[in-house]
Amino acid sequence: MSIVIVGGNECMESQYKQICKSYGCRAKIFTKMPSNFKRQLGFPDLIILFTNTVSHKMVGSALQEAGRRNTRVARCRSSSSCALKELLAAHLPSGCAGPEC
Repeated sequence: MSIVIVGGNECMESQYKQICKSYGCRAKIFTKMPSNFKRQLGFPDLIILFTNTVSHKMVGSALQEAGRRNTRVARCRSSSSCALKELLAAHLPSGCAGPEC
């Protein structure tokens, strides 16, 4: 499963990647908006928006591309590692619900 995380803290990027890897997911993380953001998103299975730490413009771009690509979107105010774990557990296929998969 591939995931794109939009927002969050720069210092947490490596933790986000480790958490996603423990759930069997590949992750791209965008804490700042690059110039070619829409092209870099790719075709993920899930887009996670950490709404407290992201600009409105970046959220709008991510939602627009999610609509075009028919991608699920999960929003969370908090950008903590616990919040990411809860989102992954809730949105992963029923066969895998934790890091032990």
